[in-house]
Amino acid sequence: MIQKTILIETKRREEMVNITPQIKEFIRSSVKDGRLTIFVPHTTAAVTINENADPSVPRDITFALNQISPKLKEFTHLEGNADAHVKSSLIGCSQEVLIENGELLLGTWQGIFFCEFDGPRTRKAILRLN
Repeated sequence: MIQKTILIETKRREEMVNITPQIKEFIRSSVKDGRLTIFVPHTTAAVTINENADPSVPRDITFALNQISPKLKEFTHLEGNADAHVKSSLIGCSQEVLIENGELLLGTWQGIFFCEFDGPRTRKAILRLN
């Protein structure tokens, strides 16, 4: 087992940051074949795999999540970020990707995105190879 924590600096309250390049760098220096788990230890952030070729896709995902869980005054969470907690729960805090011949087995258009819902902040993602 090999593990690494990467830091992610977010600049807006909501954004999707493509972390695929950092993950590929970690993979190349670590393992030929295996399984990678990406875990985000935050309750107002998440990680997902989706299209990384068209920048409108992350914007559309963020737009859709805001339709599902808008920031409402009716939320009772004292910190005022209940919508971010809901979005994090919907997307999820972990992903698993297979590795073959030192490469992530992602589809042609897929990338791995850190999803910020309560930024800007310095966040982290934990990468674990098995």
